Amino acid sequence: MDQTQRRILGQPLPIPTTQPKKKRTSMVSFFSKISWTVSLQKQEPPKNVFFILAERAQDPNAKKRHMAMRGLGAMASETPDKVKKYKKIVLDLLVHGLYDPVSADVIHESMKTLTIILSKIQGKSLGSFFIDITLQARTLLDDENDDLRYSAFVLFGQLADFVGRKWKKFFTSQVKQTQDSLLTHLQDRNPQVAKACKTTFRACSPYLKERKEYSFQSEADQRNPKLCRQLVGKLRHGEIK
Repeated sequence: MDQTQRRILGQPLPIPTTQPKKKRTSMVSFFSKISWTVSLQKQEPPKNVFFILAERAQDPNAKKRHMAMRGLGAMASETPDKVKKYKKIVLDLLVHGLYDPVSADVIHESMKTLTIILSKIQGKSLGSFFIDITLQARTLLDDENDDLRYSAFVLFGQLADFVGRKWKKFFTSQVKQTQDSLLTHLQDRNPQVAKACKTTFRACSPYLKERKEYSFQSEADQRNPKLCRQLVGKLRHGEIK
């Protein structure tokens, strides 16, 4: 196991205070352009770049964390096989990014990168990450930041497409708790958010219907038992297209 991998696994090692000029220049260029280019691939093997990004994703500096998340998204788009190989590490980093305590930019970039990765892996083998991602995405549906709301709706709708049997009951309860948000943001002040909400509602509509196999009733259902029928009715009558 090399030094970079040990740092990723929580075993911090001294980081050199200086770097060769050529390598330092290439890293500055990478983080300024933050695009997965042919020239970058020639400068650094994909494995090395991945672990550099993974290390930066845990940096105390929020700007570096933000750029690292964006870099992981670029890497997922251009070299998905490499990201799949380190899927558990990537998902762990992105889930931590979703819950970043200080930076909305890190949270936003984490959601965008997650949508890329989920599409590449088709939501397979998420394990308990599915719960962490779902809970935070649902929370961000009502955020005051337009970009966060938009990305949260896109991500939540994507999760609806990848629900496996294991998490079906859990996700159904989460969807029912988003009924207020879905109804509100169908007329969001931001047209892009409203459009994303409509798309997400269509993806989630099967989970809003009453199903005999679920004997529980969520708190949202108890508070407003007509809301679910109201949302489903909008879809049936063509109010949500």
